[in-house]
Amino acid sequence: EVQLVESGGGVVQPGGSLLLSCVASGFGFKDSWMYWFRQAPGKELEKVSSIASSGVGKNYDHFVRGRFTISRNNAKNTVYLQLNRLNPDDTAMYYCSPDLNGRRRGRGTQVTVSS
Repeated sequence: EVQLVESGGGVVQPGGSLLLSCVASGFGFKDSWMYWFRQAPGKELEKVSSIASSGVGKNYDHFVRGRFTISRNNAKNTVYLQLNRLNPDDTAMYYCSPDLNGRRRGRGTQVTVSS
């Protein structure tokens, strides 16, 4: 059974930072691309970033490029997303997934950016 547990969200002021973590189990994490998605209320799920199984290949959507950094630790079956220079538009539930379409994901971790 695939299990994905996201954590690290919270309430921050504009310009602040957060480090999100996702612990994965139940599939070949070390051989899988991993993806971070987010979904704001009333909006569709959108892909934020992805990382290759080796950790070398990384991709970012244009609205987070230069502010967010994805990384992974295959020894810990964990993928991370460092969020910097947050703004209110980044407010959303954040999910990790081994699927390009985000089909399998955890319960998410809420990020709220507000002054």
